[in-house]
Amino acid sequence: MKVEVLYVAECPSHPAAVELVRDILAAEGVEAKIHEVLVRDEGMASELGFAGSPTIRINGRDVAEESRDDQSFALSCRLYPGSHQVGLPPAELVHGAVLKAQQGARS
Repeated sequence: MKVEVLYVAECPSHPAAVELVRDILAAEGVEAKIHEVLVRDEGMASELGFAGSPTIRINGRDVAEESRDDQSFALSCRLYPGSHQVGLPPAELVHGAVLKAQQGARS
């Protein structure tokens, strides 16, 4: 399973996002390295399809992809609708993405 946390420098939510992912992986018994990707400039943001900091991807898919209305990419903070923590996706989205990736690996 490929796990990525994309972020911009100085992102206050970056460490909490990594911790959220780590906790969910541990709860599911998944051993996967979390790749932390620093998005340095707008060109890199566009190339990566970066939706804001932090962005969590499991096997290349944004855990909150369905909630995105636009395709703009920028070096900015990200807000997640329905989240109880500013700057983090709801844990259920991350958990669901991990479960989906596990099911895909077993198919």
